[in-house]
Parts: sequence; structure tokens; C-alpha cells
Amino acid sequence: MPQSADSVSIFFVGNETAPSTKLIAKFCVNGSEHELAVRPYDVLLDVLRENLSLTATKRGCDMGTCGCCTVLLDGEARLSCLTLALDAVGKSITTLEGIREGAVLDELQRCWYETGASQCGFCSPGFILSSKALLDRKPEATLDEIKEAISGNICRCTGYAKILEAIQIAQKQKLDRNICK
Repeated sequence: MPQSADSVSIFFVGNETAPSTKLIAKFCVNGSEHELAVRPYDVLLDVLRENLSLTATKRGCDMGTCGCCTVLLDGEARLSCLTLALDAVGKSITTLEGIREGAVLDELQRCWYETGASQCGFCSPGFILSSKALLDRKPEATLDEIKEAISGNICRCTGYAKILEAIQIAQKQKLDRNICK
């Protein structure tokens, strides 16, 4: 028999103490609601990639040291490899796939492309979402604040100059657009 608490319904597969117990939980991902069966120990990274086929979020280190798995939870940068999926229930989850509007890329995505900020691209989603969280919260962030915001993201291909350039250009474009409103 299902039990319910907020956005989670508990369905037991096997007996109530079996490790195969799955919970039916509602997740709001990129503005859409999804009802998914997850194990209590599933991390958000696996749910996004395996259950929802949102593969921009990358698996890197599985230890929270590289930033490739960064997503936004209620607008804050969060490492999805260290976040239990059930901890994201009731929160707005945003992946790289969710920051563009239709066919229009977010400023950060566009500037990333235009400046050549990525080489292999594996780390790009994490950098873009970490910087987006900062710029959405603090549009006039200083260079030092930008560096701090992306300090948990590692790129093995670049020297970070193009990454910082892309973020600063996107920041300026966003500020200029807001001034004109």
C-alpha cells in the first residue's frame, strides 16, 4: 500500500526492508514535473541522466571535486553527484538543457560558444551553471567573485582565460539589456 508525504509516495518492491525499495517522487526539472521511481540512495546525477535522459550533466569524479555535475537547485549551484535525489523533491532543478528559451541560447551558452571557451566541452555545463547561479544572484559580480564561483569547476583543456572572458561578456550583455528596460 502506498504511503504519502508531500511529493513522495512510498511503494515497496519486495519487503519493506529490502534494498530494492523504490519511492515514487515528483521532481520539477527544467520547468516540467516528472514522477519517477527512485531508490532512497540514488543521487540526483543518476536520476537526471538515466531516468530523464538529460545528459548535459556530466559524471566526472563522483566525489564533488570537479564540478562537471553541477545543476541549479532553486537557483543555487549544487553538485548532483553528492545530492541525494530525494533531497531535490520540492525544489526547482535546472540543468543546462533548461536554461535556454526555445531555440534561443542563454547569454552564457552563446558567449561560451562565441569566445571558444570550451575545447572538449565536457566541463562546460558545470561552469555555465555555476556562473549562471552567481550572475542571477549578483549581476554585478567582480572578477574575483566570478573566480570564486567557478573555483569548484575543473577544466583540463584550457587555461581558464576564455572561460572568464565568456562569463564577463555574458555578464556585460545581461547588464546592458537590463539597463535598456
